[in-house]
Amino acid sequence: MSSGNRPSGNVVPGLRLLADIGGTNARFALARRGRDPYAVQVLGTKDYGGPAQAIAAYLGHKARGRRPESAVIAVGGPVVGDRVKFTNAPWSFSISDLRRASAIDDLFVLNDFEALAWALPALRGTDIRKFGRGLRDPHAPRVVFGPGSGLGVACFVPQGRAPPHTDLVVSSEGGHMSIAAGTPRESALIEALAARFGHVSWERVISGPGLPNIYRALAAIDGVAVPDPASLGAAAVTRRARSGRDPLASETMAIFSGLAGSFAGNLALGYGARGGIYLAGGVIPRLGALFDLRAFRRRFMDKGRYRDWLAAIPTYLVLHPRQTMVGLAHYLDMLEDAALPG
Repeated sequence: MSSGNRPSGNVVPGLRLLADIGGTNARFALARRGRDPYAVQVLGTKDYGGPAQAIAAYLGHKARGRRPESAVIAVGGPVVGDRVKFTNAPWSFSISDLRRASAIDDLFVLNDFEALAWALPALRGTDIRKFGRGLRDPHAPRVVFGPGSGLGVACFVPQGRAPPHTDLVVSSEGGHMSIAAGTPRESALIEALAARFGHVSWERVISGPGLPNIYRALAAIDGVAVPDPASLGAAAVTRRARSGRDPLASETMAIFSGLAGSFAGNLALGYGARGGIYLAGGVIPRLGALFDLRAFRRRFMDKGRYRDWLAAIPTYLVLHPRQTMVGLAHYLDMLEDAALPG
């Protein structure tokens, strides 16, 4: 593409564009190294044909004719090769085409939970809340996972702070692993979900859509009629549980919390995550006290002979309101550090 077809504007050295694009919203910010992201704006994905149009709209409004030197975008879907397709949005795009269209050559695309994993070494203080016992090994892997529209998983592997700064992040589609029951009630639940979906992954239950999946399956098992099942989404199940007048909704929250803990224990064993398990995503903050941290922790450690090994691993809630943006900024820091001589 010729320079005449590229967006105009002065490239500002050190200016970065950060973007967190999900199924409903595209969140943008500008950043400089060592400063918090600023000029934050949220755009609706349905209002734009793709990320190139959304980026142009954002920069036109917030950057005032300036162009960032680099950009990094978190997307809700796997990033394999040049073509990116969102799991829960109609957008798809070519990374190389997006670089040309946006006139940002140093443009990178990460899975959204890969970006969250890059945030882990930068989160501290009130950014996180520890629950349960355990002492973090700073040299061991750390895993972040969390329910949203799906169930994301990624692992941060520290390699030390000396050059060449080779910290690693391993992203995965761990939410699509086959679920395992820990109680007879959960076995019946999985059997009911299998009749509906065929394969039952962890994401079928530990996600926003998982809440109504659990509720409807429990109702079917117990022979309870569900009023207006078509409108019974996660928000409706949450309201019913919060009212305290719907036993199935309360049980849904208990099963959700316990299965999340069981999944977290599996991740800790699978990754050797003695650096900690971090619980993120959009669902847990909305549940508040309905999410049973004690039940989570009990099931996290409930792994037979490895109970004591898991008990030594700390678990955290990620509280930072812009955790993905923190990870995106840290990722660009890492790239800059790796490019430094010596």
